[in-house]
Amino acid sequence: MCLTGVDYFSTLGYQPGIAFLAAGYLSPLATLVLVLLTLFGALPVYGRIAALSPNGQGSLAVLEERLPRWRGKALVLCLLGFAATDFVITITLSAADATAHIVENPFVPGWLHHQLGVTLLLVAALGGVFLRGFREAIGIAVLLVGTYLLLNAFVVSYELVELWRDPSGISTWMSRLLVQQSNPFLMIGLSLWFFPKLALGLSGFETGVAVMPLVAGEGATDEERLQSRIRHTKTLLGTAAAIMSVLLIGSAVVTATRVPADAMRAGGEASGRVLAYLAHRDLGQWFGSVYDLATIAILWFAGASAMAGLLNLVPRYLPRYGMAPDWARATRPLVLLITAIGCLVTIIFRADVEAQGGAYATGVLVLITSAAVAVTIAQTRHRRAFLAVTLIFVYTTILNMVERPEGLKIAAWFIAAIVVSSLVSRAVRSTEVRIESVDYDDGALAFVREAAGRRLLRIVASRPGTSGTEEYQRKLLNAQHAHHLSSRDYVLFLEVRPGDVSAFTGSLHVQGVSVGPHRVLRCTSPAVPNAIAALLLDLRDRTYSIPHAYFGWTEGNPVAYLLKFLAFGEGDTAPVCREVLRQAEPDPSRRPRIHLG
Repeated sequence: MCLTGVDYFSTLGYQPGIAFLAAGYLSPLATLVLVLLTLFGALPVYGRIAALSPNGQGSLAVLEERLPRWRGKALVLCLLGFAATDFVITITLSAADATAHIVENPFVPGWLHHQLGVTLLLVAALGGVFLRGFREAIGIAVLLVGTYLLLNAFVVSYELVELWRDPSGISTWMSRLLVQQSNPFLMIGLSLWFFPKLALGLSGFETGVAVMPLVAGEGATDEERLQSRIRHTKTLLGTAAAIMSVLLIGSAVVTATRVPADAMRAGGEASGRVLAYLAHRDLGQWFGSVYDLATIAILWFAGASAMAGLLNLVPRYLPRYGMAPDWARATRPLVLLITAIGCLVTIIFRADVEAQGGAYATGVLVLITSAAVAVTIAQTRHRRAFLAVTLIFVYTTILNMVERPEGLKIAAWFIAAIVVSSLVSRAVRSTEVRIESVDYDDGALAFVREAAGRRLLRIVASRPGTSGTEEYQRKLLNAQHAHHLSSRDYVLFLEVRPGDVSAFTGSLHVQGVSVGPHRVLRCTSPAVPNAIAALLLDLRDRTYSIPHAYFGWTEGNPVAYLLKFLAFGEGDTAPVCREVLRQAEPDPSRRPRIHLG
């Protein structure tokens, strides 16, 4: 829960002030709407996500499974753009708010009073931690979250007790609330209208399901342990949501009743740090400084949680799609890239907490909306209830994008960067082998064993769809004539059907079929030339001989065939297969031979 909480609970550092700036004296009612949607919307949705994706893949994996081929992958790429927005802005916004607590602390020397410079240092320091290794620092989360929650609970409780002793703050708040809006129905409507601006308080649910592999499960069997882990994860999410709900409502009440409105405006003493302002003002500078230290630490560590989320998401999807180079699986290059992006975003927003709120809310809302959509699609029971939640989140997301388009703009840049780099990477990596393993059925194994005994193997590439002995005989005679094959040569026909062309890697399952006297190997693969190359290399290793593969010339524009190969995995097969083999086997003497005729 603390690993989730460094992201989720840390929003208390800036959420109360952002809520007041968005809704004014309606902020307690708007926060109540946020809490209700958290408990009866986001929490049930992610409880189902935990059951549908128990290994921590999250809502993206559920959507990918329900929407196969390019539809699912295109959606995942777009959602990765919003996820990148969410996590990168988490890093930059949290660092900016940590800097605000540093700058406003009375004991901090004047030379540190530089919002942009200190924020950039914090972002760079976060990247430095990950370059050194993050595993050792995970245990700090428990100490940070425990201390931070206790301090927040104490500050909010103290302010509520003071409000009880001197209820004049409530009467002042009520009078100003009635000036802002006197109609109770309009109050409810405006609270619903203001909700998208408070959506930062929903941050953390996606991280909650991401930590599922770390949750223990009890039971005698794997299935029992899995179901136990799902139950424990739901308890984790429910506990975090309950704690956060109490603190959100309490902080909203004390913000509206105990803090002057001018102090929360941009540049005010409480801007971006309402609870810290109350801690300094009412509990003394030393206690306030302790609160500042705890807040700075957890805000900075929230950036660590976001960094870990990106390091988990990018290697899980993009390299598997062929849409990122293999180095994207490595942590350090990704850390450097994410840190550079974080510094750029910080400079663009000039380390302003409020200015980044819309972008952060957009990323959070899109991820939660995608989770609601995934659950609605996958759900067979209570589908109408989840559909209602989905529609609420869709409305909220659209409204947030309309009112605060900077989040959509940033996400669009991330999506464009991901799509362009993905297409380039896919084109560059198209001549990799791309087949992770090759297995044969009994018929195919019998053909391979016979070929191994003869120590000579000739493969004739054949288009799928061939049927009947006569057609295979005609193809064999054409191959013997074009390539001067002997009638005594051991020949196998090879047919590769295009499979899910959106997949980049996979396994090759080879089936052996006899059609009269002819032996045929059949398989399915997303990329025909790569599958042939992988099979030739595997046959070389199994038969201890160099296979010879025979192809016919293709007629047509080579550029068109190239584009067809990149899009559909087939085209001018022989030259591409030759290039795949050349890259996979640098030794020409051990490389399977490709013949054209």
